[in-house]
Amino acid sequence: MLFCLSDDEEVPLSSLLIDNCTLPEVTIHSTQLKTREGGNLTFECHVTGSPTPKVRWQTEKLASNSTIQRIVGSTIILALQLTNISAKDNQHNLTCEAENQAGPNEGMVQLDIEFPAKIIFLKDAIPLHHWCFSFAVDGNPEANITWLYNGAPISEGQFVFTEFFQDPTDGSKKHGCLSLNKPTHMNNGYYTLIVENKLGRDEATVIGTFMDNPFGPSNPDGVIFSLSGPTNTPTIDVTENPESRAFVVYVAVGLAVFACTCLLIIVLVINKYGQQSKFGIHRSSVLGTEDDLAVSLRFLNFGTSPPSSDEDSGLSSFVENPQYFCGIIKDKDMCVQHIKRQDIVLKWELGEGAFGKVYLAECANLSPDSDKMLVAIKTLKDANESTRQDFQREAELLTVLQHQHIVRFYGVCTDGEPLAMVFEYMRHGDLNRFLRAHGPDARILEESKMPPLGQLTLPQMLHIASQIASGMVYLASLHFVHRDLATRNCLVGEALVVKIGDFGMSRDIYSTDYYRVGGRTMLPIRWMPPESIMYRKFTTESDIWSYGVVLWEIFTYGKQPWYQLSNSEAIECITQGRELERPRTCPKEVYLLMQGCWQREPQQRMVIKEIHSRLLELVKNPPVYLDILG
Repeated sequence: MLFCLSDDEEVPLSSLLIDNCTLPEVTIHSTQLKTREGGNLTFECHVTGSPTPKVRWQTEKLASNSTIQRIVGSTIILALQLTNISAKDNQHNLTCEAENQAGPNEGMVQLDIEFPAKIIFLKDAIPLHHWCFSFAVDGNPEANITWLYNGAPISEGQFVFTEFFQDPTDGSKKHGCLSLNKPTHMNNGYYTLIVENKLGRDEATVIGTFMDNPFGPSNPDGVIFSLSGPTNTPTIDVTENPESRAFVVYVAVGLAVFACTCLLIIVLVINKYGQQSKFGIHRSSVLGTEDDLAVSLRFLNFGTSPPSSDEDSGLSSFVENPQYFCGIIKDKDMCVQHIKRQDIVLKWELGEGAFGKVYLAECANLSPDSDKMLVAIKTLKDANESTRQDFQREAELLTVLQHQHIVRFYGVCTDGEPLAMVFEYMRHGDLNRFLRAHGPDARILEESKMPPLGQLTLPQMLHIASQIASGMVYLASLHFVHRDLATRNCLVGEALVVKIGDFGMSRDIYSTDYYRVGGRTMLPIRWMPPESIMYRKFTTESDIWSYGVVLWEIFTYGKQPWYQLSNSEAIECITQGRELERPRTCPKEVYLLMQGCWQREPQQRMVIKEIHSRLLELVKNPPVYLDILG
């Protein structure tokens, strides 16, 4: 701002009264400010000022036809007439400019043009943070938006909703997305956008395809299992004659012979190749060269010492324990629960494991306290006779495991394809990802696209560790050997409840945590003790070593053990007796527990029950720990 001195006082130049030197004053007059598309409007720009100002209308960006006329008089008047007005000029700021030697000035009015609602574009869905059908619409009055799915109105909510992105530079146009939160094949179909106002209506349709139906064309309605029951087939009365009856007999005999031949071939193939479990239930505590690393909890013979490391003897000496079969078990709670297909509805895919996909689903009639509840469903993609037997074996095995810190197994669905196991759903996913999202590096990790969460405190980390130890105490009491204990195989639920158990996805999601040996054996060598690495010997003591590594993961907020080393270098460090360094946030008392788990001789390692009791004491009285380096 410019100032002048008047009687030794600073006075703004704009407030000085100087003869024949005044800024232009601009006023815009119009008898009508609103019209419909195709109509006409007239505006008059009235200007005064001295010296006489130069006046002009800004019409360069107008889409409508315009003419300008100067009206002679004591006041400068410049008239602007708009004809056949275009909807593109809606909300356009119409400006009249005036300027003289004293300076510039301008007047402005916003055009208000009514026109029918219309869709500018509707695009196919693309995966952003959610799946998004992007669109842009326009209309004045503002258009009402409605969505249809396969011709029926969409009820928007948590999983399907409309988001808008206003652009102030784009007039009255509204940009947005129909967002779908983790859609599945249930959401495949026709999506119709309808816009409407009092002047008109427009609609457009696109096809949304998010994933193929994992359950095949026999279930086209998008429900994981069909809701329809058996259909009644009408009986057709056929008049028979002796020739037709003889033909039927020949065909029946031929089919019977063919079926017997096929059955014999299948039995021979199963006897030859069907020895390996596809569900991770191995018949020896020692992995063979081509054995696959099990991803569920493993069975070690009850009340007996670990089998010999000789693979052949381990496989041949396996004896079925009759207490696992439902017909013999007296406790009904130990029987495998069979869940009806019509009680399960798929929500979305959680991931894919070694044996099939895992889904979030809604299941009815599981609990007397609620009509429906969320569950995780593990499906079997290869359902031959051998895998069906393994499926039944694992179901009976998992039914035995009932503990507050073991992921709950609800039952199976076997009346149709695919075979499915139903587990408790843990909302916050695996513990490793949870630790990273609640650690100091949460902002820079890929998982942290959402706002950073609060960092875990020492009491919370001790609470997590004690819960996993509680589950391990239970497994050890049953002589179960886990073989793959790690934070990636623990799950987190509400109120920081942590449970042991995974759905066979860890090797797909955390592939760098495993080391391939031979053809297809995948070993989590960074969590394994020397005897497991060198001799493939897995016992309750090897699980204790792994638990020490889990403690280290918790207090490093999910870092990979020996992250600075390659797999071969990590193997060398472990077999030579080197230990992981004490984490920065780890009290001395906790690191002593880790070292107690990492004794080279298995018999010298701490017992899991003692570890659990010490952790409970630390939970009650957390040690005072100051991070001097931090």
